[in-house]
Parts: sequence; C-alpha cells; structure tokens
Amino acid sequence: MRTLSIASTGMLAQQTNVDVISNNIANMNTTGFKRQRAAFQDLLYQQETRPGTSAGGASEAKVPTGIQIGAGVRTGGVYRITEQGAPNQTGNRYDMAIQGRGYFQVTMPDGQTGYTRDGTFQLSDQGELVTADGYPVQPGINVPPDAVDVAISKTGQVQVKLAGQTEMQTVGQLQLATFVNEAGLEALGGNMFLTSPASGEATIGSPGDPGLGTTMQGFVEASNVNPVAEITALITAQRAYEMNSRVVKTADEMLATSSQLR
Repeated sequence: MRTLSIASTGMLAQQTNVDVISNNIANMNTTGFKRQRAAFQDLLYQQETRPGTSAGGASEAKVPTGIQIGAGVRTGGVYRITEQGAPNQTGNRYDMAIQGRGYFQVTMPDGQTGYTRDGTFQLSDQGELVTADGYPVQPGINVPPDAVDVAISKTGQVQVKLAGQTEMQTVGQLQLATFVNEAGLEALGGNMFLTSPASGEATIGSPGDPGLGTTMQGFVEASNVNPVAEITALITAQRAYEMNSRVVKTADEMLATSSQLR
C-alpha cells in the first residue's frame, strides 16, 4: 500500500511549511526582515500505463490518459519575498532606511562583504559608522568628534556641521548594492546576507541612481511580515497536516481489515 508513504510526505511537507511560517511570525519585529514562503513539488510518478500507448488488438486506438500514480510531495524551495517594509521613525540621526531597491554594504569580521537592509547604525569609539554588531559600513565614513550635527541626504551624502562653523562639510558618500536575483542571497542571520551563485554579483551605486532606492535618515525599515496573512497560512498548513494524518489513519485501518481476512 503506497498510501502510508504518500501521506507521510504530505505531513513532512506541511511540517516544513509550518517551520517557515513560524520563523516569519517570530521575526515580525525584526528590522528589515523579509518573509519567506515554502514552495512544493509533486514526486515522481509510477507509470502503470503510459498515456498514448496502444490499446491493443488490430485497432490503432491509443490510451488517452493512462495510469500514473503519484508518490507524494516534497519541498521544492523556500523563497524570500523582498517587497518593501514600512519605514519606522526612530529619532536616531544615524539610523537609515532604504526606500526602494538596494542593500547596505558591511565589512564582516572575516573580511567578506555582507549585505543588509537593517540600517540600525551607530558610531564606534573612532567615530566610524558601524552596525549594531560593530561591523563597519562601506565605504568607511568617519564623523569628526567635534561635529554638532549630521545630515544624510536621500542620495546618501553624509555631511557634518562642526563647532564654530556655519557651513556643512561632506565627510562621505553611502553606496548601495543590488542583485539580479535578490531572493538568491545566502542568509547568515543577524540581518546579514552574502552573495551566492544564485544571486549574482553585486552592482554598486549611489542612492537615487537608476534602479536603486533612496536613503531616509532617522528611519529603519520594518519587517514585511503580515500577521493576519501568516496566521491564515498557519491554519491552512495545520488543516493540511491533519488531513494527511487522517489518510495515514485510514490506511492503517485498511491494513488492519485486510490482515483479519481468513
């Protein structure tokens, strides 16, 4: 009886689905988080009678549909939905949100370049713009210790006002990175991503350039998780799991009935 194995694949698939949904719900308030969705594929089919084979005899009639029995379902992939999250005002002049496409570039401890939508930035003890984990933001931007005001434009230009001066001085220029396939970035955790063969190499440019978003000072991007949609998806996954478990129970009852035949 194939029913037991088929239903078990359905239960495993829905378990993965619930794992993905629960991760989305857990990250409802994670800055710059992008929700994910599980995609499923049917498994190989057992060809008992192939469509289009001869019906036999002298007739040239062909079997119109055949007999193909599926083996169940598997998780084909978990893809990331990169739509924009709502900007939340923080009041911190170093916080940055991206309105549109693009990722901030960050120098990781191992020297690699990481990419993030989390613009929760601060200054290090050297006056360098860094992430919440202390990783430097690329390209390196240093704010003088005697700066009394900092302004970051929509195009990423960083200007400071020094004590005793009236004119703003430019100290750096933020740059953003885009990818052909943003969903193909490798997630590291900590709101950080790395390039992968699926994402392609980064294309670097200034905020506001064609194909790039703009920066918003004093804001961070909220998660794009929709709680109502996630709860609805969770209920759907739960019901699908229950139906597959019901199939397992039915198959078990059928086997019990057949074993009692005399």
